[in-house]
Amino acid sequence: MNHILHVVGARPNFVKAAPVLRAIRERGIRQTLVHTGQHYDRNMSDVFFAQLEIPEPDFNLEVGSGSHAVQTAEIMRRFEPVVLERKPDMTLVYGDVNSTVAAALVCSKLLIPVGHVEAGLRSFDRTMPEEINRIVTDRLSDILFTPSEDGDANLLREGVPEERIHCVGNVMIDSLIQLLPAARNCPKNGFPERFALVTLHRPANVDEVETLRELLNSLTKVSKELSIIFPVHPRTRQRIAEFGIDSRNLLLLDPMPYIEFLALQTRAAVVITDSGGIQEETTYLGVPCLTLRPNTERPITVTSGTNVLVGDDREALSAELATILAGKAKKGAIPPLWDGNAGVRIAQILQNL
Repeated sequence: MNHILHVVGARPNFVKAAPVLRAIRERGIRQTLVHTGQHYDRNMSDVFFAQLEIPEPDFNLEVGSGSHAVQTAEIMRRFEPVVLERKPDMTLVYGDVNSTVAAALVCSKLLIPVGHVEAGLRSFDRTMPEEINRIVTDRLSDILFTPSEDGDANLLREGVPEERIHCVGNVMIDSLIQLLPAARNCPKNGFPERFALVTLHRPANVDEVETLRELLNSLTKVSKELSIIFPVHPRTRQRIAEFGIDSRNLLLLDPMPYIEFLALQTRAAVVITDSGGIQEETTYLGVPCLTLRPNTERPITVTSGTNVLVGDDREALSAELATILAGKAKKGAIPPLWDGNAGVRIAQILQNL
């Protein structure tokens, strides 16, 4: 294995790729880094790359936004010449965004082996675009790196040969462990001592006016007992303005760099989210997490961790919050192999191929 090409496109990919890039670099293997530009806010991309010590991408495809079909097709169109020029021995793709499935499709048709980091996750909900991306990427991948044993079980059930599956642990936790000291040293910036941290971005939660209004009304009620800090995804901020929803009692912030957001997670009394990665980070940190989804592709955060699925049940949200505020939050445990060495395991497997 002399040359590995990495594809990232969105901020969660950066967090996952950083420890793998570092571990492979330490083994002296040639690497090419392609940023598709799926998350196209250069300021946020640049600060993530700097904090995670990711090298400058060799290629930035600058794809930008678009419908799922348009974005995926444009990534494929711009990525194919890069693969033909660089001729890697393997391409590594990360997570479940459109860049992941687009790169896997291109490489599989060019007979370039594909490795999928964070393989095997399933929500069993095909209304989620990410679920389609996960299924297709795993079917196309030659080597599958799973974060936990449930991922192995899903892949075996789908007929993936056991020798292609490697349970390596969670690369996101590698980045978290590396940057946790910096996060703990972050200034508090006048934030309240006790607060709930909120993130919302999934279409099911933010694209329908009544759903979003109801959610923010629920959070406003919570704010009478617990301050709400809400770094707002651009899509969500646009919907709040478009729908004319009152959010005056919530502390709305711009999207945050990784270390600063991690600092808020470590200090939160509870995190309320619809994000996948945050379910994992809060489980490692031992912070209560209430997930505003009916399902999760990361069930280990529920069975072993601190995560509780509340779906769209506002009464369940209120009841779980009351339990947490009463000091009776669910106690979780850190899953096996979430130890900061997943990137090293991946690099070792690739070196041995």
